[in-house]
Amino acid sequence: MSSRGGQRVGNDATVDVTEGKSGLWGALAGLIVAALIAVPLSASFAFATHPTTQQLFAGRLEDASTGGYAAFWWVVTLLLAALPFLVGFGVAKLSVRSLTIVGAIVALFVIAIMVLGQLFVF
Repeated sequence: MSSRGGQRVGNDATVDVTEGKSGLWGALAGLIVAALIAVPLSASFAFATHPTTQQLFAGRLEDASTGGYAAFWWVVTLLLAALPFLVGFGVAKLSVRSLTIVGAIVALFVIAIMVLGQLFVF
């Protein structure tokens, strides 16, 4: 006998170990990404909350306004903080539509960082 979709057909039953586990896989992927970005997240948060660190970046960034410097680092911090959740959500859903949405959000964050970087760094 055979099994379809984890349901028992006949006398034999197979267990589909991936059925209903997509949320756990998403959480695991998010946890791995969070571990990988922990140091950059900590650094960007430190730069965002301590405007005197602007002096560490000699050159053009030193001439930027304090508000622009803090805004740039807050955007970077928010992007890095959202990244594990976005990756986990994308892995959990694994549909074309949700991956497209996640990709669009990441692309918008990258564009925002590039624009702020161009305004305040270069």
